[in-house]
Amino acid sequence: MMRFSAEDLLSALLEAAPRPTSQAPRDARGLYGLVDHHGDLRYIGSTSSTDQTFYERIHRRHRTGSEGMSHYFSAMYNTGRMWRDRTDPLTKADGDLAKALRNEFVIDHCRAVWLPLPDTVDIARLEAEVLSLAPDHVIAWNRRRMQAYDEPVDLVEGTLRRLGWGAREKAAIERQRLRFMSAMVSPVAAPAPKPATVRQMRVTPFPEGPFRFFALDVETANNDRGSICQIGVACVRPDNSIETWVTYVDPQEERWVFTYLHGISARTVQGAPTFAEVLPVLRDALNGATVYQHSGFDRSAVAAACGNCGLPVPQWDWRDSVNVARVAWPELRGNAGHGLASLKQHLGLKFEHHDAGEDARAAAEVVLRSEGIQLVRTRPPVPTGQILLVADEDFHLIEDDDNTVLVVQEPAAASMPSDPNPCKHTGRHIGTTEITRGNLDNNHIYLRSFFDKFPADAIGGSNRASAAQREIAVDWGGATVVMTDLDGQKKFFRKRAWIREFFERHGARAGDMVAVEEVAPYSYRVALQRRIS
Repeated sequence: MMRFSAEDLLSALLEAAPRPTSQAPRDARGLYGLVDHHGDLRYIGSTSSTDQTFYERIHRRHRTGSEGMSHYFSAMYNTGRMWRDRTDPLTKADGDLAKALRNEFVIDHCRAVWLPLPDTVDIARLEAEVLSLAPDHVIAWNRRRMQAYDEPVDLVEGTLRRLGWGAREKAAIERQRLRFMSAMVSPVAAPAPKPATVRQMRVTPFPEGPFRFFALDVETANNDRGSICQIGVACVRPDNSIETWVTYVDPQEERWVFTYLHGISARTVQGAPTFAEVLPVLRDALNGATVYQHSGFDRSAVAAACGNCGLPVPQWDWRDSVNVARVAWPELRGNAGHGLASLKQHLGLKFEHHDAGEDARAAAEVVLRSEGIQLVRTRPPVPTGQILLVADEDFHLIEDDDNTVLVVQEPAAASMPSDPNPCKHTGRHIGTTEITRGNLDNNHIYLRSFFDKFPADAIGGSNRASAAQREIAVDWGGATVVMTDLDGQKKFFRKRAWIREFFERHGARAGDMVAVEEVAPYSYRVALQRRIS
């Protein structure tokens, strides 16, 4: 019998070129991954059932299945104008249109990867082994450890233009968007809210600020994300010192599944406050602040716990330290990944994994370690002409839904310069290239005339199997910075999914120009320059 290594299978999934779901094989089974509209692998699964092919599982089930089931494209894009409540017969007509739009959106903007395996191997066992090795961000959708996306408005508009829908259909999906917004403001808890026992007890006082940002981590009793049994918050002061706040939480659960992992049991939390009693303390302390989580699980757990208690979800400014780590240490991509366990070894962090306070502190340290070598995402966006760099200063990337811009990040311990107007300059222009019809049709940008301006260790071979070990960051004005290496044979960016949206967003035409600037080591910005007729 053929033997397969879980490490090799995971590497193959991470290196596979994402392809449209409709191209999934109709005559093969094995392991597969789902890729979101940002081009990121988010789910790993298998066609363990003998009567399911890749095409049936990916293109039909995950894309067109019911959003309440384990059909992850349907679940993760059940949002905005693509949202429906399949249990509500009164909105069925509008909901069916919203679901049809969602199905087409996935065709346009999402992708998948797959690895065919012989029917003679134990596919389910291999899947479990691969999942045990996969980085957290790669399996962020598995078991719903990540919330559904906010509607990618520009991409949805692109799909609507392709479909050519009229006023009637657009009015229906707009009604669905309003219903979605109403459901988010007044969520209907499912299952029914658990009654919270009213107890006169004092929650551990929260540290007094000021703080630069926070990092939050939770542990849960079982697979219900709302079964929070411990919360830890790392509070980062202006001098970058960290003070950690931790509390046990009584989830009022009878089923404890993860005690073996974190050591917390029903006996441990006996007498601890409920989530409903802890939330007001957190709501006051974190209001208006930046709150990091390491992957999307913690935010979704807080939202689920609020639903269980019938409480409104706090609207904190959530950020993901996985995204920060991915840009700071791209060499971990496809190797050990950017989970806390991997970063602990790579950065020499000292903490006990699966303790909420320790994990929160580790996430905060990841952000602090990354500062000084990355781009900063700020809000509101700064117009391109106002983006400034200070010589010899470094930068820091924080990802959210705004545009990425470059902002000076001063060292925490440095004193203010005596010169109030230090020398400033914009990013260094390295080249301009003309957009051809072929570029528009095939979603690529030729970099031939200035290809030697890019770092040699970020240039790979002609396919993903020979990709460079180092990646560059490309800020193209979208929701996320793209991490990619360069195709040394074709002389363009290897990852190209973002280029289609870049062209569409600017209405690019053959003859227009794309300018490329180096804004920091291994960091670049591209901008469209309109052809003057």
